[in-house]
Amino acid sequence: MTKLIRDRLLLLIPMVLGIIFIVFFLTSLLPSSPGRLMLGANASQVEVDKLNEELGYNKPFFARYLDYVWNMVQGDFGSTYYTRKPVFSEIWPRFPITFTLASLSMLVACLIGIPIGVYSAVKQYSLLDYMSTTLAMFLAVIPSFWFALILLLFFTLQLGWLPSSGATTPAHYVMPVLVTALGTAASLLRMTRTTMLETIRTDYVRTARAKGVPETTVIWKHALKNALLPVLTIVAMNFAFSLGGTVITESIFSMPGLGMLVITSMRNKDIPLVMGIVVFFSLFFLVLMLIIDVLYAYIDPRIKARYEADEVGNLKAMSGTWLSRMKRGLRKVWAR
Repeated sequence: MTKLIRDRLLLLIPMVLGIIFIVFFLTSLLPSSPGRLMLGANASQVEVDKLNEELGYNKPFFARYLDYVWNMVQGDFGSTYYTRKPVFSEIWPRFPITFTLASLSMLVACLIGIPIGVYSAVKQYSLLDYMSTTLAMFLAVIPSFWFALILLLFFTLQLGWLPSSGATTPAHYVMPVLVTALGTAASLLRMTRTTMLETIRTDYVRTARAKGVPETTVIWKHALKNALLPVLTIVAMNFAFSLGGTVITESIFSMPGLGMLVITSMRNKDIPLVMGIVVFFSLFFLVLMLIIDVLYAYIDPRIKARYEADEVGNLKAMSGTWLSRMKRGLRKVWAR
């Protein structure tokens, strides 16, 4: 397990540097001047050039890229062009709203998609199977903005049950969670059904049934555990995408999360804030994938055994090397 975590952590370094380089390169192509954006249209060109020089905007591209990486390692993501506040101080207060929305959406999607997918696989070609697959295809093609507007018209304007904007009470999260969760539930339903159909036809499932193990135990304990590996990957990726993909949902429901912050910063051409949000989401996604890789080893004993065998082999090789060196040293001492 130590080797798995070490290898994944070392792999994160070039991935993070590559992501920062791509985003930094794309933002550098924008025809904007930080000095002009910060000082306004009425400032003189001399003042703009002086501020650009202080911010390091006139440096070569690679020099600015290395400065940004070095400052990011020290925890400095820069300052926004308009409020002059640190970028992280603008991101962190809004992150809990987006994180809560994404977490609740994934919870609802898992509670809907995984059980229905399991029952659909167990009852293949039944009425439940046809209904669930049809529902999954229907939910997958519904545009999120259209579904959000329908919910607003029905639950807010006609019935008056739910608020239309904000994120201060649990009622504010009901419609955004439904909009975000149903599309994810459709993909989880299809993936769970596919993996369960493959798993329930394996030899160990037939052996468990032949031994008289109850059907519920065979399905929910033996088959589902092995079928969850690809489903777990879909859950993690959709959760990460939900964090970065709630822009439309937060805009429609006026939720003060990171989605609204992304739109505002892009409209204002606030490059440091856009860079900070993208890098923050990228780091969160990579760390989440690392956690999923570690969970793989605990869910599937074969993965854990393989890495433990590699660690034992490496330890034996290292110990053998040190023993041979000690023997050569003792022989030289004895020869003297």
